Amino acid sequence: MDPSPKQSRAPSWKWWITGMLLLATTINYMDRVTLANASVRVTSELGLSNAQYGTLELLFGWAFAAGSLVFGFLADRVSVYLLYPAVLAAWSLTGVAAGWSHGFTELAVCRALLGFFEAGHWPCALKTTFKLLDEKDRTMGNSMLQSGASIGAILTPQIMKLLMTSEAGSWRNAFIVVGAVGFLWVLCWFLILKPADLAEPKRDSNSTPASPLWPVLVGRKFWAVALLIVGAQAAWHIYRVWLMKFLQSGRGYEEAFALNFNSLYYAATDAGCLLAGAASLWLVRRNTHPHDARRTVYTAACVLTSFSLFIPWLGQGWPLLLALLVIGAGALALFPCYYSFVQDLSREHVGRLTGILSLWVWAVTSPMHRLFGSIVDKTQSYDLVLLAAGLAPWIGVAAMKLLWPRPGKGTSAAPADSSL
Repeated sequence: MDPSPKQSRAPSWKWWITGMLLLATTINYMDRVTLANASVRVTSELGLSNAQYGTLELLFGWAFAAGSLVFGFLADRVSVYLLYPAVLAAWSLTGVAAGWSHGFTELAVCRALLGFFEAGHWPCALKTTFKLLDEKDRTMGNSMLQSGASIGAILTPQIMKLLMTSEAGSWRNAFIVVGAVGFLWVLCWFLILKPADLAEPKRDSNSTPASPLWPVLVGRKFWAVALLIVGAQAAWHIYRVWLMKFLQSGRGYEEAFALNFNSLYYAATDAGCLLAGAASLWLVRRNTHPHDARRTVYTAACVLTSFSLFIPWLGQGWPLLLALLVIGAGALALFPCYYSFVQDLSREHVGRLTGILSLWVWAVTSPMHRLFGSIVDKTQSYDLVLLAAGLAPWIGVAAMKLLWPRPGKGTSAAPADSSL
């Protein structure tokens, strides 16, 4: 029998494909953070309040929640070979369209559509890493995948510095250029992969029937992960959405300095993300159970995000900027651990679980942005909410302690599709 395409590939091939996923995450975040990087310009030119700006992120988040459910289920039923490039092309198109918007309503529609289609990236990407990588390699693979968020966020401020001039409306060109990058990735995807590379194996007639999803959803381990991601999401996205406004309006930094620091901030998040994967591999190679390694790395990341405690007492200067860099490193280090916990829940429902958990967390956390905007409008201060966001990941430490028992020595992190 002829070997399958995956069997005939060199061992390094799976890491090249993981690199493609990193690039997809990069593009995902480039489109996502254009608004945050131009937030002061956009809100000023369109006459938007902080509450309205928060509403744009609320609509993005709720649309992301809906898209997570839709594409999470599709990822388990449709070949990601076609689904993945389709959603990437769709969100790139809506990113371009945002550059043509001329008011709150048009921009809100574009942000909602962007959120809906961007949601397809994560179930497709996690489905791909799950199929390609062994359990011991997944946290590192997920670190590479997630680190693309930092790379995109590093590049975008510099691209926007080049494209945004003193002329009113120059931010529109940045939206259009960044959005168009995604179409190049779609072309590369079809050049590098073949349909058989990511095809689902045919189920043998004598094999065990697929286990139901419901027992996983009502299990304690699922809810441990559901609570964990609420804390991680709050830390990451509060800083993603509000950092530029905090630096410029809250601490009085000039736009050029804030854009440069934004790139540095996301370089720190990338370092934290990759270090999380490397630390997990190091612990596993020292005979730590993979699940315990992830929990240890997650807790260490919480310590870093807790540097938010210093923010209310720090004005302009390097102590504040250093604290923000440490928080950023911890914030993104949380996510490779989270993705691996999701993959531990069930072998057969990775896409569905990713979608359901994304629906849950975006629906719960997205209203925070409108609430935050209202608080800022009333108090003219960003400090206390940024402080709280940095402490939020400890929810996950408590949830894992109470709801997901540590595996015994020599056992797997989670039996495949067991009743959790």
